[in-house]
Amino acid sequence: MARRVTKLVGLALLATFAVTGPWHTAGAEDAAALVEKGEALEEQAAGGGAPAPAAPITADEAATVDPAGDAPLEDALTCLARTVYWESKGEDVAAMEAVANVVMNRLADDRFPDTVCGVVTEGNEQGPCQFSWWCDGNPIEAEEADQHEIAMDVTRRALNQELEDRTDGALFFHGADGSPDWAAAYVETVTLGEHVFYRLDGEAGE
Repeated sequence: MARRVTKLVGLALLATFAVTGPWHTAGAEDAAALVEKGEALEEQAAGGGAPAPAAPITADEAATVDPAGDAPLEDALTCLARTVYWESKGEDVAAMEAVANVVMNRLADDRFPDTVCGVVTEGNEQGPCQFSWWCDGNPIEAEEADQHEIAMDVTRRALNQELEDRTDGALFFHGADGSPDWAAAYVETVTLGEHVFYRLDGEAGE
């Protein structure tokens, strides 16, 4: 299965970086185990029916993944944290959580890819794409360590399903300083920070 092959490649890459790259604080076995834990949580959130409840990711574990904000986008923690960072860095934690909510809501929706990285990178990197940071031509490496650390903790709690859905089931958002044509087709749920959030018409949030 393509999804499993992709995950195995990501697992191998993360284990390699744990020894030679930015994950120097964790051994290869620890990094590999953390990726597996993240995948299990990801499958649960996607409704994939993981065989046993996955243990939550701890703050210490999350801190060993991509501490410099420049790792390849190969695992759920990195893909989601980079999205939260680039879409909402500098905003308050509630706004950052709302961005994570949208990714997790999409992950649980059959109309979207069934992995976090698939949701985040859906579309062409040169556009059109679903998240502006992925195809805006700017570097994808995080720049502000403090903001990336907050984004990583928001991500950890999102994968652990510990976040309140601040968006009322939203699957879309745009910057509060504009109003794209597509917004008219959806139901506005909330404005948080610098973004306006929407769900599909006729679908109530949970």
